Amino acid sequence: MRSLDIHEDPTFIPEVAAEVTEDKSETKSTLDIIKQLIDARPDSASHGFSFKGIKDYLDCYRSGKLTPSQVAKNIIAVLEDCDKSTTPLRAIVQWDQEQIMLMAEASTARYRNKCPLSYLDGIPVCLKEEFKVVPYYHRVGTVYLGTEPETEDATVAKKLREAGAVIIGVSNMHELGTGTTGCNPNRYHKIPRNPYKPNHFTGGSSSGSAAAVAAGLCPVAIGTDGGGSVRIPASFCGVVGLKGTFGRISGHGSLPLSYSTVSVGPICTSVADAAIVYSILAEPDPLYPYGLKQPKATLSDMCAPDLKGLKLGVDWTFFKACDAEILSVCEKAMEYLQNLGASVVEVSLPEMEEVKIAHVICILSEMRDFLQPDFNKHFQEMNLETRASLALGSQFTALDYITANRQRTRSMRFLQEIFTTVNCILTPATASTAPRIHESDLLTGSSNISFTMMSMRFMQLGNFTGIPGLVVPIGYSTAGLPIGFQVMAKWWDEAVLLRIGLKLEQFRRQTKKPTIHYDILE
Repeated sequence: MRSLDIHEDPTFIPEVAAEVTEDKSETKSTLDIIKQLIDARPDSASHGFSFKGIKDYLDCYRSGKLTPSQVAKNIIAVLEDCDKSTTPLRAIVQWDQEQIMLMAEASTARYRNKCPLSYLDGIPVCLKEEFKVVPYYHRVGTVYLGTEPETEDATVAKKLREAGAVIIGVSNMHELGTGTTGCNPNRYHKIPRNPYKPNHFTGGSSSGSAAAVAAGLCPVAIGTDGGGSVRIPASFCGVVGLKGTFGRISGHGSLPLSYSTVSVGPICTSVADAAIVYSILAEPDPLYPYGLKQPKATLSDMCAPDLKGLKLGVDWTFFKACDAEILSVCEKAMEYLQNLGASVVEVSLPEMEEVKIAHVICILSEMRDFLQPDFNKHFQEMNLETRASLALGSQFTALDYITANRQRTRSMRFLQEIFTTVNCILTPATASTAPRIHESDLLTGSSNISFTMMSMRFMQLGNFTGIPGLVVPIGYSTAGLPIGFQVMAKWWDEAVLLRIGLKLEQFRRQTKKPTIHYDILE
């Protein structure tokens, strides 16, 4: 990067103005589309294992088969059980029985009176520990932050409460969001296990969020994504992860570790559920400086019967930079999308090597700057890997940071051009499947730069430029580990991601049941 001579002015925040589109008044309202999504979902019992989603919970509540209070009791029993086993799951790191029951009882009363607040009323959810959630400690994966119980909610926590969701606790995360394995050996967190293979990592940094959803503790979790931190764990744990456009969902009340790369998004068991949560959370927040001028979040054409007319962009050289096993499943998934009427268009994603380095310069410099007081005061209390990452962040200069942001201007311009010819860009989700946990990782943690870069390979473009990305599970490796596929679209066009994702998720004929899995509705 230091030898490059880039003339473009730097872009420090990847905010993009919304395109002016004619309002198609006949388009269905978002609520109509959600109703259609819920009605269209097949009953889980139809064939083999399937994850329980929002529809399954709503069916129980509406029919009276179970109340939110009964479900909450089941969850509390599971939370007590899942960390007692020989390999503790460590998905939810703070929970409070009284809090869970209060929310569940209020929801039960609303269903009794036939006045639920939203499609999320009574639905169990968890939030990454990076978010402030009353009354939990806002530790952000550390042992030294959040010494007092939190007294105010992050905007997303507040919105979930207002929608009637039952917050079951806060989920484990990589310390300060600095890595992509989820390996966090400190005393408050320990290492969350991949429900598909408990001796493998969940991915990070929203590690516990993905583990909680895959293990059946809750159908919805909220994470943050600055370098794939929602999409990597979702992919490794075989669930759906959405990173919204930069600024789409409010980050107010989450620790602002990297102001230019992080987006908030849901991890869910299905694309339909991700769409429901997205539609409830995505709107401007006066308390959050980005995304204030965003266009209305819609789910337009999400339920179209096919993908006719959609152009899917693929840069084959980039696409193929992954394990052979992953490539083969991803190529088949692509054919499946073509058979539904979409056309594949070859595109070139220029300067991806520069993007890779520039993204690391941006995220590490911003984190290192924000964590300056911590680095000075709490260095000895941090995990070894966190110290190494922040020390690396100290080595970049102001010139490096400006060069990286000049690169951002170029990369955003390239994407703007590409999106005039295609509706989305397709890649594998990750270049490899979830790595093994070694004995030493449990004690001293894990640091492997080449793995970190490999896991982020297809992720960084979205964080660096602010475009949205969706990962959908499409199969398994011979070892039985989940494989995911990613769809990215232009700024603010989450609707096309969800439309393609809804079809993509049908590509995988059967869902394997995770080794660690609880059925809360039984």
